[in-house]
Amino acid sequence: MSVVKLEECRRHIREQLDGVVEFWLKYSHDTVHGGFFTCIGRDGNVYDELKYVWLQGRQVWMYCRLYRSMDRFRRPEILEAAKAGGAFLRKFARVSINGNQWKCAFCLTRDGKVVKIQRTIFSECFYIMAMDELSRVTGDKEMQLEAEQMMEQLIYWVREDSSGLGRPQLPGDVPTNSMAVPMMLLCLVQQLSEGRLEMGKKYAELGSWCVSEIQQHIQRHGTAILENVSVSGAELPGCLGRLQNPGHALEAGWFLLQYAVDNDNKEIQRTAIEKFVELPYESGWDKDHGGLFYFLDVDGHCPTQLEWSMKLWWPHSEALVAFLMAYSQTKKPELLEKFFRVYEYTFSHFPDSKSGEWFGYLTQEGKVALDFKGGPFKGFFHVPRCLYMCESILDDLLAKKD
Repeated sequence: MSVVKLEECRRHIREQLDGVVEFWLKYSHDTVHGGFFTCIGRDGNVYDELKYVWLQGRQVWMYCRLYRSMDRFRRPEILEAAKAGGAFLRKFARVSINGNQWKCAFCLTRDGKVVKIQRTIFSECFYIMAMDELSRVTGDKEMQLEAEQMMEQLIYWVREDSSGLGRPQLPGDVPTNSMAVPMMLLCLVQQLSEGRLEMGKKYAELGSWCVSEIQQHIQRHGTAILENVSVSGAELPGCLGRLQNPGHALEAGWFLLQYAVDNDNKEIQRTAIEKFVELPYESGWDKDHGGLFYFLDVDGHCPTQLEWSMKLWWPHSEALVAFLMAYSQTKKPELLEKFFRVYEYTFSHFPDSKSGEWFGYLTQEGKVALDFKGGPFKGFFHVPRCLYMCESILDDLLAKKD
């Protein structure tokens, strides 16, 4: 692959990242109550004032990561926005349950009143990411400790006793290993351990456990990644057991690639590329219209999710990171070819050249289905994280070619 093409790719990704950052700086900040608006229309108008804690935490994390990782984003307004978002989260997101246990809300009113609490761990995950990353740019040790304490609560819920999540134990509800849970815990292990030797030692066993749990999703004699399996790693019956989510598998792939580098583990690197990057791409790519399907059924039945055939922003973002990271670690040209195949589809369909940022939801044919730029699930996270990571990987690749 020519250096010129890689340089052009980096230039375009850099321009895209700059534009996405400016969009959210301009339209998402609530200067009255703090935090961020995320329900943002095509042209930047706020169409709903509800604040989703996943997205509040993600935006704080993303601002802080850009601030401390890329010189051009080391700007006072980015740091101040992150600090304001963190203050909003600390003041309103945590909800006390069962005495000394804390849950995080899923949804808040504009001024911070709790609207909804989910019986899952994910609001807490993004709260931890936000607090830890913000502590790194502010030097606030209390914030870092808060992240670590919440992490201990999560570990207890996942590995010891999940009753604190509030989910009733129903007789027909079979316990499952949903890939999202070990994925997020692995992400948090990597977040909390970065540059901290003692934390790395503390969470080494947990990281290994997460990797083992993720690998249980390799099913059908190594020919498929299934989103849900039993707690013993067996295939589940019905639609739940047959469900595939190509974008999620690809995201797991690059989580595992990072783990493989951190632990110098070639076997996990090979598994990550062969099973979690190449396999879901091959099964998930739409041969007729291009792009990645959102959901699939491993036996070829029509998935029951109404949006199964749509093309969403985040699976393509994860695919770009996964293939470029896999290529950077192996230098196998076929991985770079697949990166560019995803690149061409993504940048010819999702970015809005008129109003900025990306559309999130396309039809199977690649037409815009929903024209807002942010909503209850799409915020300032998957797109800028993808662009930031791809730019950083390309920087390393091109530096080595000089």
